[in-house]
Amino acid sequence: MRPLEGIKVIEMAGLAPSPYCGMLLSDFGADVVIVDRLSKGAPEIPNIMVKNPFDRGKRSIRVNLKTDQGIGIVRKMISSSDVLLEPYRPGVMEALQLGPDVALDLNLKLIYARLTGWGQSGPYSSMAGHDINYIALSGALSLFRRKGENPLPPCNILGDFAGGGMLWWRYALRNGYFACVDREEQLR
Repeated sequence: MRPLEGIKVIEMAGLAPSPYCGMLLSDFGADVVIVDRLSKGAPEIPNIMVKNPFDRGKRSIRVNLKTDQGIGIVRKMISSSDVLLEPYRPGVMEALQLGPDVALDLNLKLIYARLTGWGQSGPYSSMAGHDINYIALSGALSLFRRKGENPLPPCNILGDFAGGGMLWWRYALRNGYFACVDREEQLR
């Protein structure tokens, strides 16, 4: 038996840290369902890969979040899940009527994990978050250069995967319990 068997996770479709975190939870036994947007079935990045490697061990459902029916489907999922991974900019889930207040009214035991690039408040909160921005502002990018040369940015393994996915993962397993955090480390 894997340690997270029986834990039900909703992963709202996103990029990098959220799918990476969902993959790790799935690897440890959690039942992870991706709520993905409707599409025509073509790969997100054509001619590169047919399937996203971070979907390993997960199931997915395509839901139109622009309809009441789609919102109803996600609300029903929330009512019986343990964790919700949310990767959107501040206000997106609230506009969909799926923000933490609504979700916790549906399921008081739900852990609502926000993996927002710059957190829910502050000067950068409304901006899209990208790996290169995180590592440049933190100073970590300066470590990826030879003396006298400009930095050579790594692929998004440092800020997005190590920093984003692992930050939530660290809190998720702290003391054997889950905790809800965003990148600003604000506990709810």
